[in-house]
Amino acid sequence: MIRVLVSGAAGRMGREVLRAVGTEPDMTVVGAVDPAHAGEPVGEGVDLTIEGSLGAALAATSPDVMVDFTHPSVVADNVAAALAAGVHCVVGTTGLSEETLADLASRAPEGVCLFAAPNFAIGAVLMMRFAAEAARYLPHAEIVELHHDRKADAPSGTAIRTAALIARARGETPDAPGSETESVAGARGGLVEGVPVHSVRLPGLVAHQAVIFGGQGQTFSIRHDSIDRTSFMPGVILAIRETVRRSGLIIGLEQYLES
Repeated sequence: MIRVLVSGAAGRMGREVLRAVGTEPDMTVVGAVDPAHAGEPVGEGVDLTIEGSLGAALAATSPDVMVDFTHPSVVADNVAAALAAGVHCVVGTTGLSEETLADLASRAPEGVCLFAAPNFAIGAVLMMRFAAEAARYLPHAEIVELHHDRKADAPSGTAIRTAALIARARGETPDAPGSETESVAGARGGLVEGVPVHSVRLPGLVAHQAVIFGGQGQTFSIRHDSIDRTSFMPGVILAIRETVRRSGLIIGLEQYLES
């Protein structure tokens, strides 16, 4: 059995992870951490109490893997604590740079894996892959990402990852005119590796992204929509199973889809 500790257990994603892990025959939830909800029952079919201290939970439960869906302000400390305890990490909290992830992984004991993904939905992984392919032929691209109004970071990790893949694939960075004549600052979006990114935050949304390419006399759009958080769970379960078999730093669910 893979022993799973969920950090951010009382959040919307954390509760989905608890439910998903609970249905898998080779996994069990051994701990749940959320400082704002310490002492509350976990629920979701898990007969445990939410812990307020990650360090205490790591020591008491001896998990194989920690799944973290918390907040950009605390995720680095959470991951550092788990790795130091020899616990593999599956990180869905966005906001950490690849440099920070690499630094965290470099301090982990040998044989321990740090896995991070900006998006666990299979369709989103395919969207990023198709966007990179399209950028080879249509280098002019912009990204519009739309998320719920409580998302802590902007742009989203998915948008940043997509922009990086586009930049890598297209070789040269076309001009993105218009920002110099903006009548309202930011109207043309923010540049991520030369790709304009526009972030929308509204109630009613979950996670959505469109990548729009333009060429001579044509446009081409790729869009992915997660309309329910359950869309992320097959990817989370895959990541848990694969991460406990790996070591070092691994970024992106596509690394496991191709293994």
